Amino acid sequence: MFLQQIVNGITIGSTYALVAIGFNMIFGVLELTNFANSSLYMFGAYTTFLLYSATGITFFLSFAISIILTGLLGYCLDRFALRTLRKKHAPKLAGLITTLGMSMVIDNSIMVIFGTDSKAFENHLDFGKFYIGNAIVTWTQVIILVVACVLMSFLSVLVYRTKIGKAMGAIAQNADAAKLMGINTNKVISFTFIISGVLACIAGNMIAMNYRSIETNMGSLIGTKIFASAILGGVGSVPGAIVGGVLLGVIETMVSAYISSGYRDAISFTILIVVLLIMPNGIFGKKAINKV
Repeated sequence: MFLQQIVNGITIGSTYALVAIGFNMIFGVLELTNFANSSLYMFGAYTTFLLYSATGITFFLSFAISIILTGLLGYCLDRFALRTLRKKHAPKLAGLITTLGMSMVIDNSIMVIFGTDSKAFENHLDFGKFYIGNAIVTWTQVIILVVACVLMSFLSVLVYRTKIGKAMGAIAQNADAAKLMGINTNKVISFTFIISGVLACIAGNMIAMNYRSIETNMGSLIGTKIFASAILGGVGSVPGAIVGGVLLGVIETMVSAYISSGYRDAISFTILIVVLLIMPNGIFGKKAINKV
């Protein structure tokens, strides 16, 4: 029972981590809470479902097109909404409200097109199962975990070892100074939104295959998990998003198994609050320095 819940928790937690990484990257660069991130997660899954069921093209081609379209939607969110606010030096609250409004537009558009009933989603990663002790492990869970680990490793290298990653760090410290150093801040920020959308799409499709269904509240459900994972690990930190997401997934499954699924969210967030009381900046978060 214990080993089974660890396996389940790490699987679901790795998908939380993927979406939380995108959230943390945007926050790290712009100090912006992107409420639309969870909607991109749902948009990606529904786009794959629509392409596969309505056009007759193969699932994996539908998945690939969905990744491109979700990344493009993330780009459009920045290019046609947030970039205008930056040009006008609007307060950060305006950006937050804009992402919240875009989230509602995406969510309601999906409800209008698909209705509010859940839809069956085929699992094309169902290659059977095997046992580790008494724990049942499906190949779907293994593939989800491997894909998540590969993506998280790639993003860690991207952020901390590449030129564009250093540009992200420079913009996070001082956007005006980054411009003076020749960094095209708008391109770097748009790239960050594209990465965030791609990660959300991949996570949404993998979870849909794991549970074999999609529903119009899946975005709002993971929205709170994203924030919790990011805060637990440390807002703005890529390693923090990874650790926070996995920890939250394990805690949730343990609570569901040994206490009650009805108390899963309440107890998980209680633990989150306790951790933050001890470490206010999260596990990997850095204490902010206010310059005067």
